[in-house]
Amino acid sequence: MGGVMIDSHCHLTNRQINEPEVLEQARAAGLTGMISIATDADDAMAASVIAEAHDDVWFTSGIHPSEAGREHDLDMLWPLIEHPRCVAWGEMGLDGHWPDPPMARQRPLFEAQLEMVAEATAQGRGPRGIVVHSRKAVDEVLDVIASSGLSGDRFVFHCWTDGPEVVERVLSIGALVSFTGVVTYQNAPEVAAASDLVPPDRLMVETDSPYLTPEPHRGVRPNTPAMVMHVAAFLAKRRGLSLDALEVQTDATACCFYQLKDGPKS
Repeated sequence: MGGVMIDSHCHLTNRQINEPEVLEQARAAGLTGMISIATDADDAMAASVIAEAHDDVWFTSGIHPSEAGREHDLDMLWPLIEHPRCVAWGEMGLDGHWPDPPMARQRPLFEAQLEMVAEATAQGRGPRGIVVHSRKAVDEVLDVIASSGLSGDRFVFHCWTDGPEVVERVLSIGALVSFTGVVTYQNAPEVAAASDLVPPDRLMVETDSPYLTPEPHRGVRPNTPAMVMHVAAFLAKRRGLSLDALEVQTDATACCFYQLKDGPKS
């Protein structure tokens, strides 16, 4: 292995994660960067503490659609998005899989966050990238993005679980796409087929740990950032590339999207 790999989306603050042990395992596996994705302002604050303590960890700031059932003070996000270790907004978006919270609560929260991104952009504040959660709601998410006026290449659709026709709609706006262990599952051939369509400069790999452990360890819990190697290996084989070659591509994409100016330390 090339010894360089970024897990572009994990949840190091999750209660299933033993942070010191997980970070040690990740580094032993060759990871040199992890992006801990926030689900609300408190979670972003907790992730910032981890990022401050470790040169190979960064974090994001935003409110997950599953948190739309609660009231949120978006002003709490301002100091977090200006933190030097905060590299993107999110994750935010829409989830059509669960009935609660209802879409009528999720959509205004998503729209309000994108309005905040637009305001920050006009003021030259905060990171550029936006991490999107889109589960059984791609068309609705694309509609909100179009209404926001924000450039499509600022978004990454994380944990892709749809097929080729759907991914083409996302790619058409210039967005990036990130794949988890789901792409390795034999019962998800449509996800693997969708991965074939994503250009190298718009492809990222992630674990979404502690969820979605990839093959050959599916069912093992919790999933950890070290497992991102299996996602990368699957995509490399499917593309006829060496793992080293795919690592170079996905790391370059992640460094560009998250604006990791110096990159991870190898």
